[in-house]
Amino acid sequence: MHPSVPLVEGFMYPNEVELQWSVLIVLYPYITGLVAGAFILASLERVFNVEAVKPTYRLALLTALAFLLVAPLPLQLHLGHPERSLEMYLTPHLSSAMAMFGFVYLWYLLVVLLLEIWLDFRAQIVTTARQSLGLKRTFYRVLALGSDNISPRSLEIDAKLGKFLTLVGIPSAFLLHGYVGFIFGSVKANPWWSSPMMPIVFVFSAMVSGIALVLVLYMVTTWFRGHSIDMRCADTIASYLLYAFIIDFSLELLDLIHRIYEADESFRTLDFLVHTHLYFPHIVVQIFLGTLIPIGLLAIAKITSLSEAARKSIYVIAGTLTLIGIFAMRWNVVIGGQLFSKSFLGFTSYKAHFVAREGLLPAILLMLLPFGILWVLVKILPPWEKEAA
Repeated sequence: MHPSVPLVEGFMYPNEVELQWSVLIVLYPYITGLVAGAFILASLERVFNVEAVKPTYRLALLTALAFLLVAPLPLQLHLGHPERSLEMYLTPHLSSAMAMFGFVYLWYLLVVLLLEIWLDFRAQIVTTARQSLGLKRTFYRVLALGSDNISPRSLEIDAKLGKFLTLVGIPSAFLLHGYVGFIFGSVKANPWWSSPMMPIVFVFSAMVSGIALVLVLYMVTTWFRGHSIDMRCADTIASYLLYAFIIDFSLELLDLIHRIYEADESFRTLDFLVHTHLYFPHIVVQIFLGTLIPIGLLAIAKITSLSEAARKSIYVIAGTLTLIGIFAMRWNVVIGGQLFSKSFLGFTSYKAHFVAREGLLPAILLMLLPFGILWVLVKILPPWEKEAA
């Protein structure tokens, strides 16, 4: 058989042999989840007054912005005519959940995230403009949008507006990522996706991945800058990561138990799929490496008196494994939901090409791009308060 032809077992309908959604569609919910989780972590300090996580507040906002800018690109590459995506704004269809994403995205990017970041960094931007010369001075003056008033009263107004935007941004973050699970959960013809738990699981897994990303970024960037890690901050974030992870895993177990108890006509097919085609990505990577080990490591760090060095190592390892596990979860949902036939009598395979429009190389570049954008944002707007001062 030609290597580009999928391996088919049993009976497959012709339109199900080749998968319509590729690794780029796996990246799409993964990246949007990182955005939502990072913003929710930032809201802990602004709205819920969790002072311990303050060192990561600005970093979390910039991280959310960097990944949000890249979030639509997987969809753009997947479309045969990406220029037609503009039609969702020119001829909106309120009944289309996918079309409505465009408006949710613009609302979250332009109104919530960009405005909150500008309000939070405005004093720093104005101060930098006053202390700079030449092009740098002009650049920061443009960023200030003509506003140079940094009196105590003005900064107080900025803080109040920022807190209001964060309050608005929390449900917006849930909506941004929850609708992805809503799209999958609404596909009634696919028993792997059709579950009312799908939006909730997607939201909590987004919280888990975003918190893990900010935790790892904070520790790695602090180490590269030659500064000491605020262990009170790292311990607090790790605790929230553990709590969110336990809730997320419990919801997934609840969904699994419900499927096992219901045991409809698709159960045997899905059970066979998990034990064969998806055994490694689902059982080994998602559940064992990406869930049980991080939860165990975080629990050990929480209930035992380990040294700072040991806790630092545990947090980096657990955070990295968490990111891998959540990506595996997205892979198993998107790819796994397309591997079996609607007849429940056959299975197909998926092999991603390396150099192709929807291959592994574009996927790798898309995952690296937000980190490059974040590096630029950090250079322009240093998120560490002492250095900014």
